[in-house]
Amino acid sequence: MRPVIGVSTSRRSGWRIFPLMALNVWIAGGQATRWVVGRDADVSAVDGVIIGGGDDISPQLYGGELVATARLDPDRDAMERRIVDAAFDQGKPVLGICRGAQMLNVTLGGTLHQDAYGMFTDSRFVKTILPRKTVYPETGSRLAALVQNDPMKVNALHTQAVHQLGEGLRVAARDEGGMIQGIERTRDPFALGVQWHPEHLFYARRNRMLFHALVAAAIAGAKTKDQLSAVGDTAQVG
Repeated sequence: MRPVIGVSTSRRSGWRIFPLMALNVWIAGGQATRWVVGRDADVSAVDGVIIGGGDDISPQLYGGELVATARLDPDRDAMERRIVDAAFDQGKPVLGICRGAQMLNVTLGGTLHQDAYGMFTDSRFVKTILPRKTVYPETGSRLAALVQNDPMKVNALHTQAVHQLGEGLRVAARDEGGMIQGIERTRDPFALGVQWHPEHLFYARRNRMLFHALVAAAIAGAKTKDQLSAVGDTAQVG
């Protein structure tokens, strides 16, 4: 049985992004189901979670000021905060992609730079799905253990980025200008957020490893749940 991974998507662009997500999850050994505003996002029915990209997160969630260029979806904000909270409560692993990394941070009490490249002027601004940006995994991070410490070529579509870290998070990667490009939870359940879009880079082994790590964590979590259930059944019989 393949573990089921719930994938939250934008109402605007999710119809074209979800097939890529599903492909990556399938290659990694899982199967994906799509969550979008207006449909039931039942975390208890899945083994892992992906919070996808698209749309800006309302600055009201972290005490920031609204900018005129922001493209917001408050209903999606609320849905994804519930998903992240439920995933942690239920011990389900989470992979955050671009907006998803930011939502992971905000849900845990962190803040964002709304004009990230205005703040990090030495960071190279690229806006492409091709691997034209270099990021540097932090030594000793879980991300570095997955993809090695060597610099990674990734894509970039974002203009916002993580500012102050949320509770229980640490930096997993930065770019050449110091902008945070990856975050991760310091304890279980597994939670990793990357600012780039690995779903577009399914041909790159190191980017596929992000999905493999999520699916592996989902399988491990499901096995632990089954074992605990079996112990409980045995205790009741005894």
